[in-house]
Amino acid sequence: MNHPKLGSNITVEPIRKLEHIELIKKVISNDKRNLLLFTLGINNGLRAGDILQLKVKDVRHLKSGEIFSLIEQKTKKKNILMINKSVYKALHSYLDDRKPDDNDYLFKSKKGDNQPLSVSSVNGMIKGWCKSIGLKGNYGTHSMRKTWGYIQRTKFGVGFEVISKRFNHSSPTITMRYICVENREVSNILMNEI
Repeated sequence: MNHPKLGSNITVEPIRKLEHIELIKKVISNDKRNLLLFTLGINNGLRAGDILQLKVKDVRHLKSGEIFSLIEQKTKKKNILMINKSVYKALHSYLDDRKPDDNDYLFKSKKGDNQPLSVSSVNGMIKGWCKSIGLKGNYGTHSMRKTWGYIQRTKFGVGFEVISKRFNHSSPTITMRYICVENREVSNILMNEI
């Protein structure tokens, strides 16, 4: 698989380029469940464990721009899942294809009776998707969350304070380290003339 070498850094990375995100979507486009999982993950910045607890009834009737409130498993803090246009399209493509029951987990495992995918199986899936498009580095479940933060920061110019609030981090400094902001971004601001 796409594991780091023994003794190397085990921090997972965000997917930094939009073209890599599109390539992954293309690779998994035939599996509506996996496409929804990836699309929802990179568009919401939630932990995989919280996403995997969603049931079909939680999101089936949500329209683009609507939210679902949840309590994070790790922090026990309130948070929200937003249905944007990309998530809405992937959600309804999946629902139309699979026709799941309201009480089914949204990301139902193909093993057993109505069990959600495990975080470890999603971790392996993400490693496989990244490897399939030739991405070098360490990727896993937190890569979806980090990708959301990284893209919000680098492509949309969202401040660390706002991203930190979304992640329920205690400070923007933690968020900056978490989304793997590179020295290049810090160096680039030195070119701004005053």
